[in-house]
Amino acid sequence: MTKPPKPSLPPSPSRPSRIRIGSAPDSWGVWFPDDPRQVPWQRFLDEVSGAGYEWIELGPYGYLPTDPAVLAEETARRGLRVSAGTVFTGLHHGPGVWDRTWAHVAENAALAQAVGAGHLVVIPSFWRDDRTGEVLEERTLTAEQWRDLTGLTERLGREVWERYGLRLVVHPHADTHLDGEESVTRFLDATDPEAVALCLDTGHYAYAGGDSVKLIESYGERIGYLHLKQVDPEVLARVVADEVPFGPAVARGVMCEPPTGVPALEPVLAAAQALDVDLFAIVEQDMYPCEPDVPYPIALRTRRFLRSCGV
Repeated sequence: MTKPPKPSLPPSPSRPSRIRIGSAPDSWGVWFPDDPRQVPWQRFLDEVSGAGYEWIELGPYGYLPTDPAVLAEETARRGLRVSAGTVFTGLHHGPGVWDRTWAHVAENAALAQAVGAGHLVVIPSFWRDDRTGEVLEERTLTAEQWRDLTGLTERLGREVWERYGLRLVVHPHADTHLDGEESVTRFLDATDPEAVALCLDTGHYAYAGGDSVKLIESYGERIGYLHLKQVDPEVLARVVADEVPFGPAVARGVMCEPPTGVPALEPVLAAAQALDVDLFAIVEQDMYPCEPDVPYPIALRTRRFLRSCGV
């Protein structure tokens, strides 16, 4: 398979960095296609543009319009472009889930392709319910499950590229089988770089004790995408000690506004810039649920902070 080319960075004298900054519905408290506690999609688009972002992700399929013509018109008139779609998968369950997984992936990938995105973010399924904490399966994968996860993810990466021209980037996530250094490096070592890249979410990686700078320096050629996020170390210590599932941990404020948490984003961005590749860095501050007037001021401050970091 030919390695997908990375999009070229539009020339801009005000942006010496090859990192393109964006945000996502997640930073507006959006976790579901439809939820009365979430802001309407029109308000999200208005505010993300007003905060100074030019790139967005699609978020949960069905939150933003799924008609490509409507979505293209609504984003374009606000000066926005789409960087990626997002899907959850459970490929460690083996070939039996392939057809169902592909149907879900295909509708997301088709929309992402139609509006000009170049990436598809893939998040592994949770080993415990992210709201109730109910244990859904073993926390550790068997050797057979690892083979299914890596092999089927490679297949998915090739199919998504060949059919939709999107680069697959796998997103380690709290309360999934891919979270910290041990599982992430094992996954990277076992997968084909031509088929699978990594979406490094700095907050989720820190949540599991990982060092984002070390990962970028060690596996730079596998970093295909970034999510910028921080955790509050005091809240994190309490939720880990109490074995709080991810959803309630977010409600407690475990993911916090930069630059108040960890990891420090300046060295992460410096390490990413040292790779000398075009790279999306999407702000994705988990905030569910949240009051509708909370996200926009945070987005303004976060964009201003990231400019001070040179991006």
